[in-house]
Amino acid sequence: MLNKKSVDAIRFLGVDAINNANSGHPGIVLGAAPMAYSIFTNHLNVNVGKPKWANRDRFVLSAGHGSAMLYAINHLIGYNITIEDLKNFRKVGNTPGHPEYGHTDGVETTSGPLGQGISNAVGMAIAESHMAKRFNKEGFNVIDHHTYVIVGDGDLQEGVALEAISLAGHLKLNKLIVLFDSNDIQLDGPVNLAITENHKQKFEAQNWNYLLVKDGEDLEAINDAINKAKESVDKPTLIEVKTIIGRGATKEGTSSVHGSPLGADVEVLRKNLDWEFAPFEISKEIYDNFNNLVTKRGKNSYIKWAEMFAKYELAYPEEAKLFNEFIKNDYKLDLKEFDEIDQSKPTATRNINGEVIKIISKKHLNIIGGSADLTSSTKAKGADGNYGPDTLLGRNINYGVREHAMGAIANGIALSGLRTFTGAFFVFSDYMKPAVRLAAIMNLPTTFVFTHDSIAVGEDGPTHQPIEQLAGLRAIPNLNVIRPADANETIAAWKIAYEATTTPTCLIFTRQNVDNFTTSNYEGVKKGAYIIGKENKKLDGILLASGSEVSLAMKAKEILYKEGLDVRVVSMPSMFDFERQSNEYKLEVLPNNVKTLAVEMASPMSWYKYTKNVMGLNRFGLSTDGDTAMADLGFTPENLAKTFKEIK
Repeated sequence: MLNKKSVDAIRFLGVDAINNANSGHPGIVLGAAPMAYSIFTNHLNVNVGKPKWANRDRFVLSAGHGSAMLYAINHLIGYNITIEDLKNFRKVGNTPGHPEYGHTDGVETTSGPLGQGISNAVGMAIAESHMAKRFNKEGFNVIDHHTYVIVGDGDLQEGVALEAISLAGHLKLNKLIVLFDSNDIQLDGPVNLAITENHKQKFEAQNWNYLLVKDGEDLEAINDAINKAKESVDKPTLIEVKTIIGRGATKEGTSSVHGSPLGADVEVLRKNLDWEFAPFEISKEIYDNFNNLVTKRGKNSYIKWAEMFAKYELAYPEEAKLFNEFIKNDYKLDLKEFDEIDQSKPTATRNINGEVIKIISKKHLNIIGGSADLTSSTKAKGADGNYGPDTLLGRNINYGVREHAMGAIANGIALSGLRTFTGAFFVFSDYMKPAVRLAAIMNLPTTFVFTHDSIAVGEDGPTHQPIEQLAGLRAIPNLNVIRPADANETIAAWKIAYEATTTPTCLIFTRQNVDNFTTSNYEGVKKGAYIIGKENKKLDGILLASGSEVSLAMKAKEILYKEGLDVRVVSMPSMFDFERQSNEYKLEVLPNNVKTLAVEMASPMSWYKYTKNVMGLNRFGLSTDGDTAMADLGFTPENLAKTFKEIK
């Protein structure tokens, strides 16, 4: 009886919060509360007083529209979520409409865009297995936890989730346990309007265990299924739990209860579920039940772990020191580490990128990453061999052609305390944009490496030549988009990305060789823009550029000087960082009332903030070699000089 009351407490706190807000999704709260209760009370080890404990179990509500359920259960176990917070659901405060990492206690990731949460969870499971292999010793399981996920039908229809599920099965992530709220209903009606699938066959074909719980109210059956899943040694597990959406409400089992508050119907629900309490009223015995089953267990687990770790520090001081460095996750790079990189000849920045990753990886064991079946092209490859079930210390993740999931999985790795990077052609950042955006929302220092950054890609043609991507990514708040001009700027960009703590970074690199400049430097890149080619005596104008176009501008500067015009070249690798500088510095680099021409082989939209004169592209590229494409579309030093002179 107490178990039923406790499940219903989750239901009614969630439903009352939704009613109070007159906005939200009661269907999943009513249907999935028993499985959430079973996870938390029988399995989840978390310490509400130490929410960032490294060895806590992770719970990801991938179906983030069910946030009211998550807030309710986290309130009941003692996280910093008050009844007043629940009353203010979906208002500015502690309980936003969808779970937000770093905003509300007990939220492991920002979920809501369907498919992203389960993909994050795959990254969390990768990080758990990798760190366990590195740090655990006999008798000292420093890292040993599970990742639990609740998904809905919508999650499993998203392509990003299917990519992540496929990789998780391939990697045999046995500590990943996914509970599927299978109610056969979605917003537009019955699920069979959109799909006809056999979930058992589908998941087993992807090397997952499949378990079925026929009654979503059967706490014992749910618990037994989770226990069985935890016994798996070589596969992740999907537990399909058959539930009734909006259980107990007048419109239970229909799409009408998915995303609309119950309103007055909540009184019918109270009667149907024999709930005797007023809105937001919870009895002491229910609080005590959650405290005894979840809160105390979590605290005791933490105390035992802390005692064990103290002994670990004595037995394995070097490993303990490294572990603490991983958890602190605050690193600095010394520029001298990169002196070995050859800058004597023109080089593609993608190649310098590969050299930088190798050097960082040798000294810093916390960095892991890889590319989407493009390692030989992006040069974004992790160290120590390929990560896999038999090589858990490998730091190169073979993502395969899964750009959608790669970004989301990387965010899950970053949420687990490791530093991580991805690699892809820049045009395919479009596939990854939801994950890049979520990294920015969550203040995660994920590094997204993109190469083949312009029409100079060449023969692959317009489908592979990015045009609008720079403008699109630069528009995302809290995202640092850095497009280096040469080797020095590439090294500087990686230093900025690796040392970031609250900002993700997109590093944009060339396929073609570019000149290296003695005037390029870290301090300039750190400020976002700087004078890389100073005027000789007087300032007749400014050529403003990023990436490979800086080389173009430097050559045009020479042409113009021979024709009697003394211009400055400003390299602007990062608009994000430039906008954070003082007005004095901005005016020092880009003074007012000076003829300025910006040049970039992409959409001109980003540049109009700095000048009305932009030499960019408002069309797609050409299928020809890179040099011809650049020449045919006007990106030559001669045409840049000519365009500058024509400005009135």
